[in-house]
Amino acid sequence: MTSHYLQCVLCGRRYEDDQLHYSCPHCGEAGTLDILYDYDSLRTSLDRDALKGDFTTNAWRYRDLLPIAADGPVPPLSLSVGWTPLYDAPRVADALGVARVSLKDDGRNPTGSLKDRASALVTARAMAADIPIVSTASTGNAAAALAGIVASVPDMQAVIFVPATAPEAKIAQLLVYGAQIVLVDDSYDVAFDLCMQTCLEQNWYSRNTGVNPYTTEGKKTVALEIAEQLDWQIPDAVVVSVGDGSIISGIYKGFWDLHQLGWIVRMPRIIGVQAVGSSPLVAAWENGTPGEAMQPVDAHTIADSISAGLPRDRVKALRAVRETGGAYIAVTDDDIVAAIPELAQLSGVFVEPAAAAAFAGARIAVQSQHINPDEHIAIVLTGNGLKDVRTAQKSVQPVASVAPNMQAVRDHLRKLSLI
Repeated sequence: MTSHYLQCVLCGRRYEDDQLHYSCPHCGEAGTLDILYDYDSLRTSLDRDALKGDFTTNAWRYRDLLPIAADGPVPPLSLSVGWTPLYDAPRVADALGVARVSLKDDGRNPTGSLKDRASALVTARAMAADIPIVSTASTGNAAAALAGIVASVPDMQAVIFVPATAPEAKIAQLLVYGAQIVLVDDSYDVAFDLCMQTCLEQNWYSRNTGVNPYTTEGKKTVALEIAEQLDWQIPDAVVVSVGDGSIISGIYKGFWDLHQLGWIVRMPRIIGVQAVGSSPLVAAWENGTPGEAMQPVDAHTIADSISAGLPRDRVKALRAVRETGGAYIAVTDDDIVAAIPELAQLSGVFVEPAAAAAFAGARIAVQSQHINPDEHIAIVLTGNGLKDVRTAQKSVQPVASVAPNMQAVRDHLRKLSLI
């Protein structure tokens, strides 16, 4: 096992790997944990250029920087998670008014979202601990990720707590994978609490975002990939949508780890984007509120994947922005819906509302001068557009049918200025 320990983000208490699974018992839920390594030892034992000879085309190529066996085989998971495309997007750059844009398309993961990264690592941890049932609360993507990863492993079961408002397509995905579902007739935050209590009572392994620190370690691999795919030339800023705060925390942690190793010369500014109707981190950042002092809000947004009244990884999420000189941006649901076809038509990448929020937020960040026109930015696109086809349908005009004859076709093409 790669040598590591756990440290509370609030009180700094250190714990060994086998002492606890979740948050700091002294600081409660807000006391989320960092997974830290012996960076002095890793600097002497690891060589970033050696990665060029590693033909592992998934997240396990970074196993030396993950809390799994470093010198043995990769975890026995059959699905290939990670190493998603990073596209250079000049037309997106022109539309935003910046020098360069890189799009990290994490909708290309096995179940269609970045959250496969966390689920793969958490499932590997559960397998190592001989815990056959893994559970999570989710508005959709984390649930699908866990259900899909667990389905690839014999003799394991996923139990998912889902708010009844989750998109039908995402619930259907869970059923297809064979997960057991607890459909909660309340918010995500209530489903989260019920899931956590059940895991503690039944001794199941909780994948819950924020509470389980290993989710951050899985998600950090997206930052490791961005760095390597750019030949270690870090963008000026990285933009990502934010709900519970675990993905932005993982992006920060990935770049932070690389900086500790000396593999990159600086940290990028990290810019988090929330929907106006679910923006507690925006308010906390603007008001200088500590994460542990944040209070829940009534969350409502069309972007279900980033709907969270009280982000569970709020302390780390604020740290990611504050310590890198970044910002939190709020976008409206109308901005989000409009961004879906705009991004697709500029880049060919079809994303769900939460990912579209990052693109919409990047535009506002440029307008508000959190991003400068001469800069290179990376936008992390966290989920595939097929996750929420209904919202995509709202973003475009319906197509009228034509009579089945050539004259009708010609008339229609003239209206479209095609002939």
